[in-house]
Amino acid sequence: MTEAGAPFRIETTEHTGITVSSLDEALSFWSGVMGFQHLYTWDFEESSLLGDLVGVKAAAARIAMVKGPGHLIELLEYRSPSDRRVMKPRSCDVGSVHVAFRVENLDALLMRVGGAGWSAVCKVQTVRSGERTGLRLVYVRGPDGVTLEFLEYPKGPVPATP
Repeated sequence: MTEAGAPFRIETTEHTGITVSSLDEALSFWSGVMGFQHLYTWDFEESSLLGDLVGVKAAAARIAMVKGPGHLIELLEYRSPSDRRVMKPRSCDVGSVHVAFRVENLDALLMRVGGAGWSAVCKVQTVRSGERTGLRLVYVRGPDGVTLEFLEYPKGPVPATP
């Protein structure tokens, strides 16, 4: 066992996992609408590996990985246990998570995701002062309650990623 004060290093971000009600519908959105590449789909029957990993006894799931610019999204559709719940937290609710994407042509993307059943939480907001003046951003929420943020920087030099 390693001691608590031993040095370590995080090398990179691997992926973001999102639990969905329908893997097929999620793949349609992420690959068809967002343009991510579908890498693979795995089918996990009930096993101690998955159950122990996620801390859910009797878990079984179909899992797909999609690849977008600079990031992987893991989509998980659990088939068991039978007492799964759909949670649609507000952004202010503890445990709520969102994934943010820097985009070009925010308005076109909003039309596209809107056609797939995702809706903006509000109208597009524009930063009016400070280091990010001109930045346009909006949260969108999908049918499962998943929240994404889209950011469009003004034309010109792209600001450094924090």
